[in-house]
Amino acid sequence: MPSTEFYGLAGAATALVYLAIAAVGWTELRVDLPEGRRFGLASALMPVALAGHAVVLGEAVFGLGGLRFGFAHALSATLLVTGILLWVEGFFVPLRGLYWLVAPIAALTVELPAFFPGVSLAAEGSSDAMRLHLTVAILAYSVLTVAALHALLMATVDHYLHQPAAGTRHGLGPVLSRLPPLLALESLLFRQIAVGFALLSATLVSGSIFSEQLFGRPLQLDHTTVHKMVFALLAWLVFGGLLAGRAVFGWRGRTALRWTFTGFVLLLLAYVGSRFVLEVILRRVA
Repeated sequence: MPSTEFYGLAGAATALVYLAIAAVGWTELRVDLPEGRRFGLASALMPVALAGHAVVLGEAVFGLGGLRFGFAHALSATLLVTGILLWVEGFFVPLRGLYWLVAPIAALTVELPAFFPGVSLAAEGSSDAMRLHLTVAILAYSVLTVAALHALLMATVDHYLHQPAAGTRHGLGPVLSRLPPLLALESLLFRQIAVGFALLSATLVSGSIFSEQLFGRPLQLDHTTVHKMVFALLAWLVFGGLLAGRAVFGWRGRTALRWTFTGFVLLLLAYVGSRFVLEVILRRVA
């Protein structure tokens, strides 16, 4: 079977499994099941989807004439690692309720590299610093993606607590009432942000090392690099400021959620946004 045909079939099959997880996860969240049995089927399907996602992404990155990477690959890898983190953490903390939100996004991103093949990184791919930088960056994106989804869940719970009639009207009351207390969710959110901030710091450092090895100086000051560095530094400042505000001023609640969403948007713009402009709007894919 040709590689492209295999890629298409594997991507479609993986997307269908993700959509099944979303449907099953939503159903299991709404019905009155014992706590030990909730999300059992969704959790069993998750490794199948993650394995398929890893195969499809590996084919997209390495199977088209050398190492290729772009905004679609970054999004796909981020959702893959996000899914892995959720699946593993679900055995220890109550995060499986996010399956129904993450799985449809993963179903979309697993197919994106087929339409947006990215740029060739044949020369850069031989650099250990480049591989380290990409790995750490994807981990940072993934942990902070989980944090952003977690913050979205907290915002929904907060809205429901202040306007319970709205949750009942939209059928969300039974779902939200089964989630952990808001304070427990908030404590977990800040742990995720702390880990993501450390990884983001490592991403900025490894990016400088990679640039120095490839170009002979710490920063390659072209338009794309400046764009990425500015937004990455802004995101780093926002997440660092949030952690400092939590430690010094006790920031929490809606203040923490606003800072989290702001930092996540800046982080998306740092790489995915710049690559999207280059690859899709400006059509610079070589």
